[in-house]
Amino acid sequence: MASGTGQSIYNWADKSGEFKRGQSQFRDHVSKQPGAEFPAEKGRYHLYVSYACPWAHRVLIVRKLKGLEDVIPYTSVHWEMLEKGWRFATPADKIPGENVTPDPVHKNFTHLRDIYFDVDPGYTGRFTVPTLYDIKQNKIVSNESSEIIRMFYTEFDDIIPEKYKNVDLFPEKYKKEIEGTNEWTYNDINNGVYKSGFATTQEAYEKAVQPLFASLDRVEAHLAKHAAPYYFGSSITEADVRLYTTIIRFDPVYVQHFKCNIRDIRSGYPALHKWLRHLYWDIPAFGETTQFEHIKRHYTRSHKLINPHSITPVGPLPDILPKDEEVPAAAAAIRSTN
Repeated sequence: MASGTGQSIYNWADKSGEFKRGQSQFRDHVSKQPGAEFPAEKGRYHLYVSYACPWAHRVLIVRKLKGLEDVIPYTSVHWEMLEKGWRFATPADKIPGENVTPDPVHKNFTHLRDIYFDVDPGYTGRFTVPTLYDIKQNKIVSNESSEIIRMFYTEFDDIIPEKYKNVDLFPEKYKKEIEGTNEWTYNDINNGVYKSGFATTQEAYEKAVQPLFASLDRVEAHLAKHAAPYYFGSSITEADVRLYTTIIRFDPVYVQHFKCNIRDIRSGYPALHKWLRHLYWDIPAFGETTQFEHIKRHYTRSHKLINPHSITPVGPLPDILPKDEEVPAAAAAIRSTN
């Protein structure tokens, strides 16, 4: 998720009112190959994330799934993102979540942007999370989440325990299907919620929200048909990671804040809801990296032009349902089919 230099989110839309996401500026790679500019070393890199941001969240999930906690430390910014972008928490903030602290690498930096300007004083892009930073060279390796997670898949395998080395989130037999799924999942769902929420015309909003729900219907049909715990069978893959970070935010934020309210997950998508709760409640890499306070407060209190009074809705309650509980509408639907 990006923050700019005082620009409003509406400057990301073109004259049609459609939201246009900017490209990540740093696209280098950590490699285990000899002589690499960014070698795979323990303690060399620091990861900057926001618990609020779905793009950064996918990196936290993969970091935990691959057992990289002792290899790559991280800091989460405060949930607030205002004129200067993401800021680091102060000791007085008392924000929930692990590692929501001042920047431990740059003691005097107050905002993520300070790192970008320290690396490149002439930088003119946006200041985004996740940011993977090389402490030794004072360089940003990458701020592109889809590429960072794939570095984590394999490049550190020589320095992690065997059980984590064997975690394969991009298995050969599913690569083609995962890549195909990624394309429409990203365009229609991951970015689709933003295209809906940041649209500045009715036409642009409807152009985005209809494909969003058509693709959610597509996911629902797939999960219902295959009746497997994960998107592609019995093992977690990249498809689960990339989808989860949007779906976990859907009911608490996107339904109301981004006007994605044709249906919600808990009452409108039983197979997707079951898949979501399994990941959240049963797989620590998913549930333990999900911080609802960050998620709800960031969107509702940082997007001033969408929500000028910064009021955060109380519901839905709970943020995520237990595995054995359904909302009344969903429970009635389930009874009627049995």
